[in-house]
Amino acid sequence: MSIPLAFRHLVDDAAVFPPGLAPLPRAVAEHAAHLASGHAGLIGPFVVASTALEELAALADPALFPDGLRVSLVAGAAAVPAALSTVAATGRLVIAALEVRPGPDRPVPGQIDELAALELPETVYVEVPRPDDPEWGVTLATVARHGFRLKFRTGGTEPAAFPTEDELAAWIHAAVAAGTPFKCTAGLHHAVRHTAPATGFEHHGYLNVLLATARARAGEGLPAVRSALAARDPKALAAAVTALPEEEAADARAAFTSYGSCSVLEPLQDLGALGLLGA
Repeated sequence: MSIPLAFRHLVDDAAVFPPGLAPLPRAVAEHAAHLASGHAGLIGPFVVASTALEELAALADPALFPDGLRVSLVAGAAAVPAALSTVAATGRLVIAALEVRPGPDRPVPGQIDELAALELPETVYVEVPRPDDPEWGVTLATVARHGFRLKFRTGGTEPAAFPTEDELAAWIHAAVAAGTPFKCTAGLHHAVRHTAPATGFEHHGYLNVLLATARARAGEGLPAVRSALAARDPKALAAAVTALPEEEAADARAAFTSYGSCSVLEPLQDLGALGLLGA
């Protein structure tokens, strides 16, 4: 199976996070199987919370991960130093990215400045406030100043966790304008925007986010970005993504680097159903 450039390493394996909540041993074994499969090109690093590092290291069999298990490490801002020390001590884990959750008790920009004083991996994402939060603008500027990346929460286990189309459009448009790459987490289980039958939650689609990012990178305004996020016709959306020139698709992926999903098979199946996978 050939994974097209637009979808290469798009899906970070967050199997142990809600709503999937796979037991860690099973999630690690399945991650190894994904990396050995024909769809390995779709898969990014294994997403893990800092609290599970020691257990994860014990499961990272060198026979399965001869170069170490690549992880995207999720940690609260205060826990970052200890988490990085734990990874270094294990010898079996490789940090592909660090995903930082600022604490709720202090201004986020100040926490980012403190984070920047540490010895950090090359790729650092900071989970940021909603665009209507008073701290959003200065947080974006602080993230950009330190060369970090943005992390947008696009869903969860309750309706309030899902940003509206206007909010996500504002996030994407501002990130692209600042030249700051971003990833998304939660809620992007499928390719196309939809209403989940079981919950009634309004889910964004990862193809919508990709197309919206391409529109922003092409210099289009908020209405065009929002329109891409609102699209619900699978065939029309797939056609619009397919029609992107290779350079525009690459630019969009440089901005929208990946997203965390508790299932990597659902995104794969959607791409196949929409005819977007190579032979």
